[in-house]
Amino acid sequence: MKTILSVGLGLSLAAGAALAQDKKGAAGDAGKGKEVFEQCGVCHNADSEEKKMGPGLKGLFKKAKMANGKKPSDATVKEVINNGGNGMPSYQDMLTDEEKAHLLAFLKTI
Repeated sequence: MKTILSVGLGLSLAAGAALAQDKKGAAGDAGKGKEVFEQCGVCHNADSEEKKMGPGLKGLFKKAKMANGKKPSDATVKEVINNGGNGMPSYQDMLTDEEKAHLLAFLKTI
């Protein structure tokens, strides 16, 4: 009986740890997002608001509005990443959902 309880408790703890990892992954990792941003850095500054080819992204999530007039949120920034526009290509199929989550996490740190 103790063995069954021990195994059940161990499986429950493992499942809980896996769920916690999934939630962490869904939220994104800013360090990994910095790596993803390297391809964005060709056109966007991360350390200033100065325009390169596209707008500088420093403080993006602190701004009242983005260049498209929308309030910055995960959904609206991800929409721009997915759809592109104004010379920016669509990254809908170029980045995975996980990479986009990491990128959003990084953009919140700059």
